[in-house]
Amino acid sequence: MEMVQRKLHQKKRQVMLFITLILSWEAGSETIRYSVLEETESGTFVANLTKDLGLRMGELAARGARVVFKGNRQHLRLDPGTCDLLLNDKLDREELCGSTEPCVLPFQVLLENPFQLFQAALVIRDVNDHAPEFPAREMQLKISEITIPGKVFPLKMAQDLDAGSNGLQSYIISSNPHFHILTRNRKDGRKSPELVLDKALDREEQPELRLTLTALDGGSPPLSGTTEIQILVLDSNDNAPEFAQEFYEAQVPENSSLGSLVITVSARDLDAGSFGEVSYALLQVDDVNEPFEINANTGEIRLKKKLDFEEFQSYQVDIEATDGGGLSGKCSVVIKVLDVNDNAPQLTMSSLTSPIPENLPEILVAVFSVSDADSGHNQQVICSIHDNLPFVLRPSVENFYTLVTEGALDREERAEYNITITVTDMGTPRLKTEHNITVLVSDVNDNAPAFTQTSYTLWVRENNSPALHIGSVSATDTVTLHVLLVDGFSQPYLPAPEAEAAAAVPADPLTVYLVVALASVSSLFLFSVLVFVAVRLCRRGGAASAGRCPVAEGHFPGHLVDVSGTGTLSQSYQYEVCLTGDHRTGEFKFLKPVFPNLLVQDTERNQRKPQL
Repeated sequence: MEMVQRKLHQKKRQVMLFITLILSWEAGSETIRYSVLEETESGTFVANLTKDLGLRMGELAARGARVVFKGNRQHLRLDPGTCDLLLNDKLDREELCGSTEPCVLPFQVLLENPFQLFQAALVIRDVNDHAPEFPAREMQLKISEITIPGKVFPLKMAQDLDAGSNGLQSYIISSNPHFHILTRNRKDGRKSPELVLDKALDREEQPELRLTLTALDGGSPPLSGTTEIQILVLDSNDNAPEFAQEFYEAQVPENSSLGSLVITVSARDLDAGSFGEVSYALLQVDDVNEPFEINANTGEIRLKKKLDFEEFQSYQVDIEATDGGGLSGKCSVVIKVLDVNDNAPQLTMSSLTSPIPENLPEILVAVFSVSDADSGHNQQVICSIHDNLPFVLRPSVENFYTLVTEGALDREERAEYNITITVTDMGTPRLKTEHNITVLVSDVNDNAPAFTQTSYTLWVRENNSPALHIGSVSATDTVTLHVLLVDGFSQPYLPAPEAEAAAAVPADPLTVYLVVALASVSSLFLFSVLVFVAVRLCRRGGAASAGRCPVAEGHFPGHLVDVSGTGTLSQSYQYEVCLTGDHRTGEFKFLKPVFPNLLVQDTERNQRKPQL
């Protein structure tokens, strides 16, 4: 009957675990979104998780709810009393997401007992707190007087750290009869200014022009930044440099060494002399194209700073070719960064349970997540532990894994497990990360005491002296064994195990302190037994010498007293003895005497005299 109930209990636990995993998967498939303005003060209310997750009041606190962000950065905190989701610190959208729009920070709400995972995301809305800014207060252009109207001159872009409608939207230029400004949308999403010639220049009439270029964002009210444009009118140089291609593409691995050649661009000028000499330069030097440099004479673009695929996946570099007369041409180079496996996987431990009981199967020991900053095949990871451990790893959702026991454990066989979790990516060469955890196994009373023999027969000589040692019995238990000493064949003087168990307070889970305490008590008990044995031996030796009777030696002296007080035993006695088991103590207890037939006893006594 007990075996049937145990199997039903195991099946019930398996069904509950299956339902928990299904609920965790369904919860992870729906993402709850919350939004907040950047620069909002810490402690600001974001949402109430009890309502959003459809849970009862107090259930989040009871199930150990926690908020987990990638990289262990806690932007939100959970109030355990109200279950409100609050800002943990003031957020800067530009710092967290840069130019990426929208700015979304994914996170998970993790529940334990039972395990459940909810996917959520925090959307940081931009505020217009940055004005557009040009890289220099002044820029200079040299334009030939023979340049025909309609010619376009690219200008250096302004930068605005805000995104979306609060970012840079357009350019305007001060009123003049020769030029108007054109705002062009680039493939990378930025907006660049281009100066368009409307009317031919005349150096003899006006050799120099000064214009004010203004960049405007889309905030309310809009913020702006300005720069001065100095235009020098040149004498006749009627041919500007022209590149062989208007658009170049190149690829470079992210681990390329400094000075590596990326690509070579080429332009030519039909003019002769100094007007035909072409020099190359980067049109704009900023954070985007900072890792590159160009040879002014050859047009070779080389690497001057280490690349990181996880920071930038591609670059668009504008190259300007200028001849000796000041005319220029432009081309664009798109440089794609190739990912290499240069980031080891990361393991973030979310939950760890230790100690765990030895008698329960499939216990949730740990919950952790893995990540790899690389991309593609280099981002795929494998988690593993040693095969000789009674634990198993199970994948969950969103790169989460759970570590559970494979079956019931045995503390008497092994009380501690040192588990190494290895996370290996699929890149070349393969990189791995190891994380060590220690799991303690708590003891339960799952072993009954056992005698070394199923029955014992002891003989005693008649007319014996008091305190005569007649024999010993032995029992073992893998748990602590408690020996009850009795006088005569009466009930034990110490309290029965049942009464002691009824008065006991349920023990807390094993801790290091309890282990130390048990070791100390066991040592004290052993010392007390040794002292007791020594005292008994001394007394028995004195009694034996007084009665002139030989005393047999035994492993553990019993104490038997004749209840009649005459010093003799009229017949042999047999007692059934049991050893009770408990998770703390085990006791000897005499159950009942077995009196043989007196006539048979007398006959046997006459026929056989035991040698003691």
